[in-house]
Amino acid sequence: MKLTVLVDNNTYIDRYFKGEPGVSYFIEDGKTNILFDTGYSGLFLENAAKMGIDIASTDYVAISHGHNDHTWGLGHLISNFTEAAVERKASKVPTIIAHPEAFCFKQYLNGEEIGSIVSADALKRYFNVTLSREPVNITENLVFLGEVERTNDFEIMTPFGKQCCSGITTDDFCLDDTALAYKSSKGLVIITGCSHSGICNIIEYAKKVCSDDRIACVIGGFHLLNPPAALLASTCEFLASNVAGDVYAGHCTDLYSKIELSKFVDVKEVGVGLILEYK
Repeated sequence: MKLTVLVDNNTYIDRYFKGEPGVSYFIEDGKTNILFDTGYSGLFLENAAKMGIDIASTDYVAISHGHNDHTWGLGHLISNFTEAAVERKASKVPTIIAHPEAFCFKQYLNGEEIGSIVSADALKRYFNVTLSREPVNITENLVFLGEVERTNDFEIMTPFGKQCCSGITTDDFCLDDTALAYKSSKGLVIITGCSHSGICNIIEYAKKVCSDDRIACVIGGFHLLNPPAALLASTCEFLASNVAGDVYAGHCTDLYSKIELSKFVDVKEVGVGLILEYK
């Protein structure tokens, strides 16, 4: 499995890619190509082209959750595949995989809209769409986790705002937040978007779904932006006990949290152009 970071908040010195406050990764597992999130704009396409990655070869698009910094590139993805069809360029018809609530209308408590601007119905006009609360096996070794069980007592969830699904408005606890897990020979590689479900909940659920307690790597956003001291301390302790491999804390993980995490686990820098490979 090869994972390439197309979009992150951070970029590397002497690597001439662009960053934005979002997430997008391109994953190659054998002959299957997976796009994980699409960032905030069409930047993932620009960076992919500079890296020599053909997004038109994508078989699956896995969405971590419905927030704008992970889904607003979907409109650009539609344009990319539409143009490829018009120009008769080689391309596939990918399958979008997401939680059923990922494309609901979402807003913060202050009224700011933060959800996808492309609905599930609109996506179905261009792609195959699979909406699932249950885990989905994308390949033999790569799993879309579906709705993450929230089992610990320290990643306490409060509403992010409101969401409207099928005309029904409810508090939004971001139940659509999910992740991918890759079953490598060294253990699980956990791939997250924002970890609104709780990074520790995600790891614990991935272990359950994949029947493997070994964690070889974790990469993505950890939703640790000015976290309460008790939450950060418990997260550090959990990771120290559960993650033997590298921790690539990016996107929505602030500097102070990274420094604290680094006292317990091997924290690595995430940036656009990063490549990880696992067998």
